Amino acid sequence: MSDASATATAPERDPGLNALRGALVADAVAMPVHWYYDRDKLDRDYGPITGYAAPKSPHADSILWRSSYTPLNDKGDILREQAQYWGKRGIHYHQFLEAGENTLNFQLALALAELVRRNRDYNPERWLDEYVAFMLTPGKHRDTYVEEYHRHFFTNLASGRKPINCGVKDVHIGGLAMVPALVAALGPSHPDLRRIVRVHVGLTHKDDEVLLAADALTRILVRVAAGDDLREAILEQGSDWISAAKLRDWEKQTDRTVVGRLLSSACYIPDAFPAALFLAWRHAENFTAGVTANAAVGGDNCHRGAVVGALLGVAGGIPAPLMAGLKAHARVEDLFPPPSVARPPA
Repeated sequence: MSDASATATAPERDPGLNALRGALVADAVAMPVHWYYDRDKLDRDYGPITGYAAPKSPHADSILWRSSYTPLNDKGDILREQAQYWGKRGIHYHQFLEAGENTLNFQLALALAELVRRNRDYNPERWLDEYVAFMLTPGKHRDTYVEEYHRHFFTNLASGRKPINCGVKDVHIGGLAMVPALVAALGPSHPDLRRIVRVHVGLTHKDDEVLLAADALTRILVRVAAGDDLREAILEQGSDWISAAKLRDWEKQTDRTVVGRLLSSACYIPDAFPAALFLAWRHAENFTAGVTANAAVGGDNCHRGAVVGALLGVAGGIPAPLMAGLKAHARVEDLFPPPSVARPPA
């Protein structure tokens, strides 16, 4: 693991930009230890997490062998060259990614940010066209795992439904992965931001709790970008999910006790979103500590990272070594050029 504990932060240009930066960094830090539920195995395989690392094979806790997906036809063929690894034991979910590289949902988040910046607006039909093309283009990404919501969406698409009608009632925190991208691309002061976030998340995740969590995350990011204290914003805007009394109790425990015992480290939103808010609360003043703690508790740490990384990034910036080691760094910076060299998106 490369050490990324330096305190120098990436230069600020837009108060919402660090939401996307932070989410991408948190995902990439968590990527090699994604879905480790046995923390002894996680520690054995990766040791103390201090930054980026490449995934190791075999994945000691992989249950990809339990997963299956058979496309109805070419319109549903989203596994393509990765299909051969499904159903096999020990396969790392992200086996072909490099240290500092993002998982599929965050590659999609970056594509969304690029689309919105390029068109200077959000259009759900335009995004669905982009999404379908991305997922069906051979070689577009090198990630082995595709989340359940993608599989359901493309099963519906392959059955003849229009893309706008292909979303399902999915309860996973992966539904929040693109929220920081919208906050960054549109700006936290966009007057229609909350509605757009709800529309976008609802394209794939038609679950009330996921939509409520997406709205709470958006409200917290907006308040922190406006200058509010992160901990106060979490309490005020996340009150349906977390309380001061719970936080006082949880602060007496280790991260791994809270996320893994008191709260599940799995992907389901009722525990996953409060777990992410807790980690952001506890590590409000230290980005690196927060994203590495999120990775170290295991479970669905990549998608919790959308929340933890975005909140900590907006609150205090991202250490320069972490930004430099992020594979998507150049693409992010090209999207948001400094004012002195600002130019219309191509």
